[in-house]
Amino acid sequence: MDLGLNGKLAVVTGASKGIGLGIARGFAREGANVIVTARTRSAVDEAAADIAAEFGVEARGVASDVATAEGCEAIVGAAAEMGGADIFVSNAGTGSNETVMDAPDEKWLDFWNLHVMAAVRLSRGLAAQMADKGGGAILMNASICAVQPLWYEPIYNVTKSAMMMFGKCLSAELIDRNIRVNTVNPGLVRTPDWENTARELKGDRWEDYLQEVADEHATIRRFASVDEVADFCVFLCSERASYAVGSAVHVDGGMLKTV
Repeated sequence: MDLGLNGKLAVVTGASKGIGLGIARGFAREGANVIVTARTRSAVDEAAADIAAEFGVEARGVASDVATAEGCEAIVGAAAEMGGADIFVSNAGTGSNETVMDAPDEKWLDFWNLHVMAAVRLSRGLAAQMADKGGGAILMNASICAVQPLWYEPIYNVTKSAMMMFGKCLSAELIDRNIRVNTVNPGLVRTPDWENTARELKGDRWEDYLQEVADEHATIRRFASVDEVADFCVFLCSERASYAVGSAVHVDGGMLKTV
């Protein structure tokens, strides 16, 4: 299936590892040029170089903190230098661990800026470029926790839910400019962060621990691979998903327990 992405420019945040890197690689596999963003210069430069070498596309690393207005401006500027974005995937983020009663205001604001304001600021800047090119696609990578929260990370749950609502509101505003906005809500995905957490908790039994988590939460009884989620995200941003507007799609192996 030709996804119609050859020569497009995709901007992916949080793309030096995990799902973000998988998404950037997925776009490059389809012939799209990519901007790889994260905070660490060496990581984004290495990821971009590897993508360019493997897939023969133009790949640029942009080291920036998307939780800040300045970091978002740097990414928008880099996209403009490459001819303007066609696709934006708001993927940067991280999990949390706290209680509502004990978490300080600063932690709430940090996560709000990282998950929500990064999506707001980058969507505004990159949507203007897409409109100038005749249209595009924006994807929010939220989480199943946006609709089915885990008790130990209320800040993550709340900010991811806000991302999903932001995507819905933005989709109505931008569709007249031929820009589609959707949200993907992954469940369990076997990322380096999950593996590192399992090692810290269970040592040599870390793989058994991951299986126990999958058995408890996912009907399919396994974690998704990064590529499984990445491929779905790339499809949603392609011309083959042209009627998907304002959708929130769960890619969770049956983890969601409601209709």
